[in-house]
Amino acid sequence: MTNQELIAKFEDGSIPAADFHHADHVRLAFAYLCEYPVLQALEKFCTSLRQFAKAQNKEHLYHATITWAYVFLIHERMSRSGQTPTWEQFSSANPDLFIWKPGLMNRYYTEETLKSDLAKSVFVFPDMRP
Repeated sequence: MTNQELIAKFEDGSIPAADFHHADHVRLAFAYLCEYPVLQALEKFCTSLRQFAKAQNKEHLYHATITWAYVFLIHERMSRSGQTPTWEQFSSANPDLFIWKPGLMNRYYTEETLKSDLAKSVFVFPDMRP
């Protein structure tokens, strides 16, 4: 599936919630970053995730800090490669992005911060050094 197809399927709600897990979030963020400049990708990705969560009656699961942090980490890693990698190249070069819990966020944030209402509602800067 192309990046455009994935984004379209996600935005039109044709991806079942049961089939959308952490690795799928990473794949979708990568797709947005391939198609849009980083801040536009962030805006579109966040908006789509919120709409997706709302459609599933799971608005409480949206987490702004985790979403923003992953988008910026993915963007940084894409940029470090010096070229726009394919999904296959990117995913094989970045296996740590696919480990959910405990995962990459635990290198940057305390558990207390990640569980806070503030971190869920707005982006909070890391409170740990990697």
